[in-house]
Amino acid sequence: MFFDSLQSALYMDGHGLYVWVAYLVTLLVIIVVIAVPVRQRKRLLLQLAVQGRRAAGPVLRREED
Repeated sequence: MFFDSLQSALYMDGHGLYVWVAYLVTLLVIIVVIAVPVRQRKRLLLQLAVQGRRAAGPVLRREED
């Protein structure tokens, strides 16, 4: 599909609004599908680190001679 100008590419014989909104929605969904698991993984790793430190208990230091 070739267009004579940028305006005709954006307008797409009256269908441009639908096409560009569909592209935008698709892009937003892809971003959310990638971003949400990444944030959840970071949060889980942080929670596991905190739990690990709590489970380890206080660190006892040995006095040197």
